Amino acid sequence: MTTPHSPFIKVCGQTHAAMVDASLALGAQYVGFIFHEPSPRCITPSRAAAIPTRFATRVGVFVRQRAKEIASIMEQAHLHLAQFHGRQDTHDAELIGPQRVIRVLWPEHCQDLAQLQALLDEWEPYCAYYMLDAGDAPGRGGTGRNLNVQQFSSLRFPHPWILAGGLDARSIPQLLANCHPDGIDLNSGVEIAPGLKDASKLLAAVHALHQATLSRA
Repeated sequence: MTTPHSPFIKVCGQTHAAMVDASLALGAQYVGFIFHEPSPRCITPSRAAAIPTRFATRVGVFVRQRAKEIASIMEQAHLHLAQFHGRQDTHDAELIGPQRVIRVLWPEHCQDLAQLQALLDEWEPYCAYYMLDAGDAPGRGGTGRNLNVQQFSSLRFPHPWILAGGLDARSIPQLLANCHPDGIDLNSGVEIAPGLKDASKLLAAVHALHQATLSRA
């Protein structure tokens, strides 16, 4: 019997080097920094650049910025990937380089699964990953709510996809019983306050992820 692979872990909204170290020690392969001033998790490019991430892939989350500003911040903060979390378009992706783009999509913003599938297909040439997040409009992520994932198995994902939306130790088992993402995005569900990750919550979420993976074996 083939043992299913555990989804990769992205810990987003990072603001402190100590918690980045803890995230990496627990198996995170992607580290996310948010460059959106209204967010309590916002960080400056210079602060992000000063936080070492060893082998991890560094991701910048962008909401209002367009390609020119995104490219500048990516260079300043030593980022590998740009997470398009707002109204960035395919032209922005072409300028950044599709192989460096995570395109966030909001199923709750779509009328039905056919519309969501059309967006996945539209962005196929312009991104390397998809992220599905809770929220009803572009830029409206970070709700702390879980998505209704039961119908996602009928979708065709041309690229690896990441599940986001308030994931924590309690929600992960049920969510992963109903969908099979390539990665998960941990943020508000492993915090004690916005931008302040909690090592015990992070450990519990990672343990729940591994247990959920083993239960599918």
